[in-house]
Amino acid sequence: MPISPAAVIVPLGLLFFASGLIVNLIQATCFVILRPLSKNFYRRINRFVAEFLWLELVWIVDWWAGVKIQVFTEPETFRLMGKEHALVISNHKSDIDWLVGWIIAQRSGCLGSTLAVMKKSSKFLPVIGWSMWFSEYLFLERNWAKDESTLKSGLQELRDFPLPFWLALFVEGTRFTQAKLSAAQEYAASTGLPVPRNVLIPRTKGFVSAVSHMRSFVPAVYDVTVAIPKSSPSPTMLRLFQGQPSVVHVHVKRHLMKDLPEADEDVAQWCRDIFVAKDDLLDKHIADDKFSDHEPRDLGRPIKSLLVYITWVIVVVAGTVKLLQWSSLLSSWKGIAFTVFSLAIVTALMQIMIMFTQSERSNPAKVSPSKPKSREELQGSDDKQE
Repeated sequence: MPISPAAVIVPLGLLFFASGLIVNLIQATCFVILRPLSKNFYRRINRFVAEFLWLELVWIVDWWAGVKIQVFTEPETFRLMGKEHALVISNHKSDIDWLVGWIIAQRSGCLGSTLAVMKKSSKFLPVIGWSMWFSEYLFLERNWAKDESTLKSGLQELRDFPLPFWLALFVEGTRFTQAKLSAAQEYAASTGLPVPRNVLIPRTKGFVSAVSHMRSFVPAVYDVTVAIPKSSPSPTMLRLFQGQPSVVHVHVKRHLMKDLPEADEDVAQWCRDIFVAKDDLLDKHIADDKFSDHEPRDLGRPIKSLLVYITWVIVVVAGTVKLLQWSSLLSSWKGIAFTVFSLAIVTALMQIMIMFTQSERSNPAKVSPSKPKSREELQGSDDKQE
């Protein structure tokens, strides 16, 4: 029987925000004291600190909800994952694609150095958004006139990153829904693009910029395709909190960065071609209920996130007991009122985080029908999608 969301959100939320504020405080202290002295030493310390927070969410996926993630890829690609810098492009199928990416990164040993290009509002999310900011995630406004310089400077900062990192870029620009697919199909038909069936049309400007600035120090592009088997419900944050399992299939294809075209318009076309191939791959997944070109690799359920979660429970519960003993918070009506108010705030923040991940509440890509265009004109069509 599904667990009531409120029965889970409050205790998990209290633990997450209490531990998160501790992590944020440590990150802020290291940012102020260590980063001016040695940026790379700060990055190494921050990787460890950030993982202590993010492993709580990994625990929810692995141990609480029991989500099963299967990776389909070549043995050599699987061996290299986590051992090299990589630009990761993916379709945006479910509400928790970013969390699925964290699971794979954790198994590959690079969770703390996994980065992503996010919308600017994400960095204002208490705890998790602040932690991402300290970890050098890139935050954009979805306005290319403003984002171009932000992306360029952020990518250049990664040139001397001391650890293998992944930079995730969801080039569709928004999460997949049937309404957004219909809009993308209408736009594709009006501009002469291949009409998508399972993906949205990639917005290539960010990808072209990333390739241009990362080509010299990032050896690979990981082409990731996420799919949900027919027998499994689509995973959401609400389902995770309710302890309801799902199955996620992830296909990874590695491309050498040096094999990508040199000209910007050709890189943009390469990205579009990748998504046409991704669409065909998803058709085959729908037919076979798996990615049939590779055998699945079950990622298992390492104990690390469980140990970290237990550690946080002990630390936060012990700290709370000491605080209550010291402050006598529950011995007066004002203290009780403050406690109830704090619980309400935490519950509200957790609800906001859940809504923030929902596909239906994400902003769709803006598309404007126009006359069909030639291939040479397609690069400019990204303006209409921004």
